[in-house]
Amino acid sequence: MSSRRSRSALALLVVVTTAAAGRAGEPDAGKVAFFEKKVRPILVGQCYACHSADTKPAGGLRVDDRNGLLTGGNAGAAVVPGKPAESLLIRRVSLKDGKRRMPQDTEALTAEQVADLTAWIADGAVWPAVKLPASFGKPKEKYEELRKDHWAWQPLQEPKAPAVKDAAWAKDDVDRFLLAKLEAQSLKPVADADKVTLIRRITFDLTGLPPTPADVDAFVKDSSANAFATVVDRLLASSQFGERWGRHWLDVARYGESTGPSRNIPYPHAWKYRDYVIDSVNADVPYDRFIREQVAGDLLPSTNDEEANRQKIATGFLALGVKDVNQRFKVRFVMDNVDEQIDAVTRSVLGLTVSCARCHDHKFDPVPQADYYALAGIFTSTDNAAGVRNQMGGAGLAYYVPDMLVKLSGDLPTAPPEQVAKLTAAVAEAKKAWDGIRGTPEGLKPGPNGQPTQRPFRVKYERLQGELNALTDPAQRGLAAHGVRDAKAIADTEIRVRGEAEKLGPTVPRGYLTAFAVPGAAAVNPKQSGRLELAQWLTSPKNPLASRVAVNRVWQHLFGTGLVSTVDNFGVTGDVPSNPELLDHLAGRFVRDGWSTKKLVRTLVLTRAYQLGGEGTEAHRTLDPANRLVWRHAPRRLDAEEFRDSLLATAGVLDGQRAAGSAAKELKMVEMRDNGPEAANVHKAADASTARSVYLPLLRGVTPHALEAFDPVEQTLVTGRRDTTTVPGQALFLLNSTFVRKQSLTLAERVLKDKDAADADRVQVAYRLTLGRAATAQEVDRARAFVAEYESGYRQHPAAKAEKPKAAAKPKTAEELADPDQADQTGEEVVEDAVHPKDARTAAWLAFAQALYGSGEFRYVR
Repeated sequence: MSSRRSRSALALLVVVTTAAAGRAGEPDAGKVAFFEKKVRPILVGQCYACHSADTKPAGGLRVDDRNGLLTGGNAGAAVVPGKPAESLLIRRVSLKDGKRRMPQDTEALTAEQVADLTAWIADGAVWPAVKLPASFGKPKEKYEELRKDHWAWQPLQEPKAPAVKDAAWAKDDVDRFLLAKLEAQSLKPVADADKVTLIRRITFDLTGLPPTPADVDAFVKDSSANAFATVVDRLLASSQFGERWGRHWLDVARYGESTGPSRNIPYPHAWKYRDYVIDSVNADVPYDRFIREQVAGDLLPSTNDEEANRQKIATGFLALGVKDVNQRFKVRFVMDNVDEQIDAVTRSVLGLTVSCARCHDHKFDPVPQADYYALAGIFTSTDNAAGVRNQMGGAGLAYYVPDMLVKLSGDLPTAPPEQVAKLTAAVAEAKKAWDGIRGTPEGLKPGPNGQPTQRPFRVKYERLQGELNALTDPAQRGLAAHGVRDAKAIADTEIRVRGEAEKLGPTVPRGYLTAFAVPGAAAVNPKQSGRLELAQWLTSPKNPLASRVAVNRVWQHLFGTGLVSTVDNFGVTGDVPSNPELLDHLAGRFVRDGWSTKKLVRTLVLTRAYQLGGEGTEAHRTLDPANRLVWRHAPRRLDAEEFRDSLLATAGVLDGQRAAGSAAKELKMVEMRDNGPEAANVHKAADASTARSVYLPLLRGVTPHALEAFDPVEQTLVTGRRDTTTVPGQALFLLNSTFVRKQSLTLAERVLKDKDAADADRVQVAYRLTLGRAATAQEVDRARAFVAEYESGYRQHPAAKAEKPKAAAKPKTAEELADPDQADQTGEEVVEDAVHPKDARTAAWLAFAQALYGSGEFRYVR
């Protein structure tokens, strides 16, 4: 039996055997009876009032489901089956020095009750089985057929390049695969692009920036056979390549610098993962190694602290997703995060929607629910060390857990011991005062300012705690990252019936998907989480999806549409390859070339196909309107980052140096309101920055103003292909944006700098800077007429200088914002001053520059 079939059979056997009537996996009837008679009444009578689904669970602990007890609350697992001495539940209800901590508001448990709880845990903490639906675990008859028939599950083929009629046209086997398809339709490729168009195209595609006039001139003048290859090699070696192509991966990695949704908590160390990605792309780290580092970098060997730190930072891929920290129940918080990790890994590397199997067998792809939980066991055995926890209605530092960050190696200056001791005592005193008044009638009584009397007590405690953290917490001093690590408890996990975190079905062994075979894949190490073996399985040369998905994304970035247009979905509901032989040729070539992204990019851009012009004929459009056969080069609009960076670059103010960290690194891990002072400061930093857009602060829900009009990436899901919309707001942005007008003014001043230059020469300078080409005689005449008319009209009717906006109300401090009751007391949005040219002539050239920036030719690459 093949490994794929045996793995599938095992998963189904576990499910079917356990789900069947009278199943062997049924809990011992006597132990269940003991639980129902002795234990459940204690939990219901003494614990449910504070620790159940009907409450806001105190300490994050639920005792009304077994998984809640095993997962525990903020203090850790409440029950360790078989080990009552290690179970917090027993310690909390037992007398110690004549005192006990739980239950708080009722009488202490009797010695007999404590003994019953102890015996129950010692006997394995048996819990009644969840009643399973009749259809649960039944194998899907269509799955085996899908495994055999769907193209994506099949092993990579090694197709030979086809013979073509026009053999002289092709430069590479890639061209031959494409030309064969065209010739079968009696179509010919269009003519090659001119050199000016080509250098603008390649410079944007490889760096996300426009070519300089000097770059254009040098390429146009170079008549050697390898002129284009020289340009390509220069761009691939530039640091801008990593900034551009690193941004592509950050889209896939759903990169963001905060948790998002209900309570937006900053990730102040996320920029380290961003820099890791950019550096890895520039260093051309092999793609298989790149993926392994992000899934299991902490488990890979390292030769020094620097390498170990780099690999730990890489695991930020698994930690920087969206998190609902306002979730009431820890077990749901954990399983939601596991689901998010499974989705990120499987969509990004395999192009599959595996998360659809969380609640039931996948309806379209051969992914049974057992496969989902085979992967889930790997991630439940992994600490999601993003530094946050769930805390419904928390405030201040309630969501921050310093120990749940990945610690990096390095030396820290030692904090003065006497200062630490003094602050520690002050924190303890403030906490005692806060604990003594919170929730009491006196504490809830309104004070002179209308706020509860207890509020200053909490604010003082959180302020002092923050000061202590700044002295003692390595994360506060830079030696931490958001990432993952193996959990203390390594174990397989149970299927959740209907996806509900508390409803536990049978346990599934940790493992991989059974939709396709990966010969030679290692079994999960029972002593580790399994992430290392998962990473090796994902990137095996025999995995039919990893290389196909990777080369397809590269193709899309260079040709506009992937060979498989649904780049994140290679499943049954996704597209089929327009040229399956070419896809497999590229995938195999990618693996043979050492998984080198730079080699793949170089190969593709040096093809004849990439260098085609953008025009078309009626015959082409009729037979292949979507250009799936690649008979021309499809034009594309600049993305949001390219547009902003191009404005700065052509105005001459782009800072080409890497930004030091991020504006978000200064934020504390406390809730940040979208209209609060923290968000206002982030916006202010982004508005003032002249660094490349990849270095802007990218907190979820706080999109930089200069990016938001042109479809920036959605930061919640894996995004291999961005949306491209055309809406009125984009035209209004080009007309009214302070950012656009500011760069237009800078460009106007740049072309006016030479006092002796003729206006015709100034027009040429502006065209070459913004559009990468010379203006025609007609365009020069039209531009000169526009400038003259605008200047005359401006002198007759000078624009009234807008009044400076009134100062906004002083933003509230983080301490003032600590209380959820104060949601309305936030800082107003920062209003920028309007841009005012110094005279009529500057105003006219500003308007001309803005017209160029607003033109379709500036915003599109042909």
